[in-house]
Amino acid sequence: MLQAIGMTLWTGLASSLLAWWLTAWLLSQAFGRPWWNKLVRSLPPLLATPHAAFAVGLVFLIAPSGWILRSISPWLTGYWAPPQIATSQDTYGLGLIAMLVLKEVPFLLWAAATQLQRDDTGARWQREAFAAQTLGYSRQRAFWQVLWPQLSNRLFWPLLAVLAYGLTVVDAALIAGPGSPATLSVRAWQWLQDSDEEANAIGAVAGWLLTALVAATAALIVLHDKHSSRLWLRFNGQRSKDAAQSSWPAGRVAWGAVLLLYGAVLLALAVGSVAGVWPFPALLPKSWSWEAWGSVMASSRSVWMTLALGITSSAIALAWSIAWLEISPPSWDRALRKLLYLPLLLPGVLWVVGIHRLALAGGLTGAWLGVLLAHLLSVLPYTLIALSPAYQAFDARYAHINATLGKSRWVYLSQVKWPLLRSSLWSTAAVGFAVSVAQFLPTLYIGEGRIVTVTTEAVTLSSGGQRSLVAAFAWLQWLLPALAFALAAWLGKPRRWAIKASILLNNATPSVRPELVEGISKASTSSARTEQI
Repeated sequence: MLQAIGMTLWTGLASSLLAWWLTAWLLSQAFGRPWWNKLVRSLPPLLATPHAAFAVGLVFLIAPSGWILRSISPWLTGYWAPPQIATSQDTYGLGLIAMLVLKEVPFLLWAAATQLQRDDTGARWQREAFAAQTLGYSRQRAFWQVLWPQLSNRLFWPLLAVLAYGLTVVDAALIAGPGSPATLSVRAWQWLQDSDEEANAIGAVAGWLLTALVAATAALIVLHDKHSSRLWLRFNGQRSKDAAQSSWPAGRVAWGAVLLLYGAVLLALAVGSVAGVWPFPALLPKSWSWEAWGSVMASSRSVWMTLALGITSSAIALAWSIAWLEISPPSWDRALRKLLYLPLLLPGVLWVVGIHRLALAGGLTGAWLGVLLAHLLSVLPYTLIALSPAYQAFDARYAHINATLGKSRWVYLSQVKWPLLRSSLWSTAAVGFAVSVAQFLPTLYIGEGRIVTVTTEAVTLSSGGQRSLVAAFAWLQWLLPALAFALAAWLGKPRRWAIKASILLNNATPSVRPELVEGISKASTSSARTEQI
């Protein structure tokens, strides 16, 4: 168990710290520059990729028989057969660390973007950083000592979620993680799957030990933030020597490499799903086969079950989050929000076992309703994290204007606030759907094999030798959330104010057209800024 604890701490802490540092560096390179908006727009497809699907695709790339080694063999390596090298599921956990870093950086960037696009905090931070530059500080120094200390405080809960996931991940660790020694979460899952009661007890102890590890590392983060916050604010009046910014776009190149790697992972899954005979070191298969997709279509029940659970859980979580943000007093929100985030911080193998026992007592095991309730526990925290920045930053003056016009609160919500926030609402629903699709342990434990989803199929098949079938389910596991994000982007489009303005102008008399143009311009600007949150 000591080896498992060591591997857990190594992979979890290393991946979380690397993801945090890479996110901070990318923000320092991108925010305030023209390609920042392009970076934000490229995040949804990356967020839509589940950890398990990305792990499968990454293994297809870096395995001894994967595409990377095929592309340089035999002309560079001399290999005519897959070498006996542990490039995936290596004993040092490097493959698992790489997978976690590449998956968590987009999540942290998305969490930062929700804060930076707020009219209250984001605009103020940008003005403060610009003021520092006018005093002679370089753009990088202004970011690190003015903007980043304030932003990093707002990213505490997303960072804690990343850390907790890295320490307790099971499904992705089964695919890309080390086998000997395995991480403690994988060992706990194996013990809990055992029919022996003593093994189950050891698994429960391992779950509580994982909880203690998460709590200890979270406490270290809090202590570090308290001490490091003083260091950020030590302005001694000296201007940095790098005032002349480098013309080499390092951040843009690095982000392009991340996008290229994601594209390679998805392409590897797509090609692998239709590959027939594929000898090494051929770069492409010798024959193509749709047999794997035929098997997927034959088990279409898992697809429909995934859609039903995802749509229902995301809709309920979104409605609950809206109601909570609308009616809960600020004191309640501050007190209870930490409890709402517990499913993100507790090890999945621990709280799922607890939920399973409650489901047994309530007769919900093996039932669709029981799995739905388990999914809701995971979806709710993410929807609340996604919706809170935009909802809490909504301009309160709209409500005052609505009240002066004598309109009811329902009219204000249905005709003013929610339409202006529809982009954030639809994006939050897509996030909830993606989280539901990625659920493995709740579906496995509460469903007891009777409720089968795309994720349970992909993870279960990953330990077998049917590469094409694994790739097909993994690609489908990415496709469903990607379609949800695309639909959310289409439904959340800003209103076409220019069309409405032209209609009004054509119907207006020449004497009032200048005033009408000015009023429409102000209204469209205010609406566009609100919908960008």
